[in-house]
Amino acid sequence: MRKSTPAQWVIRVLLYVLGLFLMAFGVAIAANSNLGISPVNSLPYVVSAVVSRDPGTCVTLVFCSYILLQIIILRREFKLINLLQIAFSTIFGYFVNFTKAIVGDFAIPTYAGQLLMLAVSIVFIAAGVVLYIEVEMVPMPMEGLSLAIAGRVGIPFHNMKIIIDCLVVAAGVALSFLCLHELVYIREGTVITAIVTGKVMALVKKPISPFVQRVCFGGALAEAEA
Repeated sequence: MRKSTPAQWVIRVLLYVLGLFLMAFGVAIAANSNLGISPVNSLPYVVSAVVSRDPGTCVTLVFCSYILLQIIILRREFKLINLLQIAFSTIFGYFVNFTKAIVGDFAIPTYAGQLLMLAVSIVFIAAGVVLYIEVEMVPMPMEGLSLAIAGRVGIPFHNMKIIIDCLVVAAGVALSFLCLHELVYIREGTVITAIVTGKVMALVKKPISPFVQRVCFGGALAEAEA
C-alpha cells in the first residue's frame, strides 16, 4: 500500500466510498432490469428473497462471512487493516438499500429496455470498481477471499476469482430453487455482467485512473522522488 499525506488519505477513503455508492447504484438498476445482477451480489440478493429481509442487510452479512473465511484461511497472516472490509461492507449494504429506494420501481418493460438498464448498470459497476481499486486501500470481501485462497493453493488470482464467482452464482441458483422453487436475481444478465464488466472497466479506467493517481498519490510521489 502506497503512502499518502493525511489529506490524501481522506480523499482515498471518500473515493473508495464513492466507488461503493456507484456499485450499489449499478446493482439497484440491474435488479430492476429483471435480467439478473452481478455474480458478486447474486447470492446476497437470493438470500434476501429467501429470508424476506432487505438486500442491504443480507449483502453485509454475506460479505462479513467472506471476511470470516479469510481469517480462517490466513490465520496469523490476516492483516488487521483488512478488518476495514467490515466497515466498508456495512457502508455498501447501506448504499444497496439507499440506491434501491432511489431507483424505486423504475423499469423499462421491453426486453430492449431491460438490456439498456443492464448496460447502464454495468457502467456504474465498472466505474465503482475502478475507483475503489485505484485508491489502493483494502479489497472488497469477495476479492479478499479469492486472494486468500489463491495464495494458499497457488492458483493465479484471476483464475481463482472466476472460480469463486462461479461457486457463488451456483450457490445462489441452488438456494433459489431449493427455497423458492424458482430462479430469482440470476439470469442471462448475470453472465453478461461477468463477461462485459472487465472490458468496460478498461474503458472507464482511462479517464479515472490519472485523476485518482494525481489527487491520491501525487504529492506523496513527488515527496518520495525528492
